[in-house]
Amino acid sequence: MENPRIWFDGKLVNHEDATVHVLSHVLHYGSSVFEGIRCYKTDKGSAVFRLREHMRRLVDSAKIHRMEIDYDLDTLCDAVVETIEDSGLDACYIRPLTFRGHGKMGVNPLNNPVRTIIAVWEWGQYLGPEALENGVDVQVASWSRPAPNTIPAMAKAGGNYIGSSLIKMDAIKNGFAEGIALTVDGYLSEGSGENLFIIRDGVIHTPPAAFSILPGITRDSIITIARERGYEVREVAMPREALYIADEVFFTGTAAEVTPVRSVDHHVVGGGTRGPITTELQTALFDVLHRGEDSHGWLRFVGDAAPEASGDGVASGTKSPEVNVA
Repeated sequence: MENPRIWFDGKLVNHEDATVHVLSHVLHYGSSVFEGIRCYKTDKGSAVFRLREHMRRLVDSAKIHRMEIDYDLDTLCDAVVETIEDSGLDACYIRPLTFRGHGKMGVNPLNNPVRTIIAVWEWGQYLGPEALENGVDVQVASWSRPAPNTIPAMAKAGGNYIGSSLIKMDAIKNGFAEGIALTVDGYLSEGSGENLFIIRDGVIHTPPAAFSILPGITRDSIITIARERGYEVREVAMPREALYIADEVFFTGTAAEVTPVRSVDHHVVGGGTRGPITTELQTALFDVLHRGEDSHGWLRFVGDAAPEASGDGVASGTKSPEVNVA
């Protein structure tokens, strides 16, 4: 199917019919929440990675922004599977989106209808296939992440990504693949759309969730895998210069997966190639994503592979990514 149908408020509609009014609140005020999810063609069949955790975060994001979604969590998860199966795709990127629709204009959104869509499409590696092995060159961004109690960073909201777009555009214009944002206090935060990890002397460090980062689901998966393999993982404040003396640096995210960083501000990271710990963690995650070797119940299989091989994240005993910081 060239343009897969889109699940729109409870039913599948043709791609060209999935439209909104130009006076919809979301277009004027950024009032949307969304998720990015992947379905992989594993050796055991097509499977969605941590579907339930992603959709729970969508519901949580909507709740933070006072949006009442008309569908429960199970229905939303089933709708993702339905949309994938209808598309005929073995592997795809999945975009659930809840937004404020057309109603009375103005900043107050409470009387605008809340609408939900789920779309799928084919999409390769976010930073390019060669980036997974060779790494990417990045810069520290001139734009900072919002301070706590300005906008809720825990919500994956459309309006939040205006800042991410500025970070990304500046990086591209300056000849880099990505930018790393600092907090308002000057500590490391995250990339424009990825979480950040730094390795020094065998210890893995990542900024805490309190630093205006999105508590990523791939981030949580990598922390889980690393600790199971005996690595110490510290969620700590780190200054900018920690990037320049790191042995290894990598990004995580649904789109980025596990992407090594080759250089930061023209400082070569380690030996300038993907490091051994990054390689180990990337391989372990890819064993789940591509080979279907899932001991955590992170995969929900679809199509002919469902249901006997299917896990469903939280429902199978895997806890959701931690949102509180000690």
